[in-house]
Amino acid sequence: MASPNALDSVQLNFSPDNLLGLNSALAIIMYGVALELKWADFQYLVQNPKGFVIGIFSQFFILPFFTWVLIILLNPPPSIALGMFLVAACPGGNVSNFLTSLAKGNVALSVSLTAVSSVAAIFLTPFNFSFWAGNYAPTAQLLQEVQLDTFEVFLTIGLILGIPLILGILTTSKFPELSKKLAKAIKPLSLVIFGALVLLALLGNYELFMTYIGAIFLWVLAHNFIGLGGGYLTAKLARLPFKDVKTITIETGIQNSGLGLVLIFSFFAGLGGMALITAWWGIWHLISGIILASIWKKYA
Repeated sequence: MASPNALDSVQLNFSPDNLLGLNSALAIIMYGVALELKWADFQYLVQNPKGFVIGIFSQFFILPFFTWVLIILLNPPPSIALGMFLVAACPGGNVSNFLTSLAKGNVALSVSLTAVSSVAAIFLTPFNFSFWAGNYAPTAQLLQEVQLDTFEVFLTIGLILGIPLILGILTTSKFPELSKKLAKAIKPLSLVIFGALVLLALLGNYELFMTYIGAIFLWVLAHNFIGLGGGYLTAKLARLPFKDVKTITIETGIQNSGLGLVLIFSFFAGLGGMALITAWWGIWHLISGIILASIWKKYA
């Protein structure tokens, strides 16, 4: 079996057309999320701020901090560690809304957290990624070699997340009936396109993926576990209602790995460890999320 350290010096093949497709799918997904936002969702946050504050805290501090601790304990290759830091710095994934509904959690809180965390990610994702990766010597060295421009990352995230969310909210406010029809069509279609592109990234590098899947699987399993566990523990310690506990657990453990892949192929030339860990996270968190939600739906 090849050493996982070799992933620090390999790159995944992903054509510019595929990257454009991934960017487009992610923007469409965020547009679809915004189409489902209602003023009542934001009124809910004003009336029930505790769950929202705990959810944002769990996503943008607890998960990155637990990730830093996990990386220190596991000592993975630097490119793997960098991918884990990036996943942890991304906002919650929009599929968390579906999983929260399946788990009979607080859907209003979930939708609001997804939208607000996506906007906050324009600022917090570059900051969190640079801060935590910069405070772990092996990844700090890798960041220096890549010479990552944080401002360019900020602009990229703003284009992918911010603009579609603004357009979606405007569509809903000006054309409410049209937004309902668009939301029904866009969400499943964009998820299918996104899933196909993630699979394309893996299948296009099939031999590399099969060589390292054993190690990758265990790292993602541990990382996803601390994401879900950290969200659950944070919400329970805050003494939130069980519906909110379920929601924050899912929001913390389901990350927008699509955004991570876009950043990896845009700024890190498809660095092997980063790309594989992020792509496999995009598949695994769906599996773990569905299992958890299917169990929790029995407990209102």
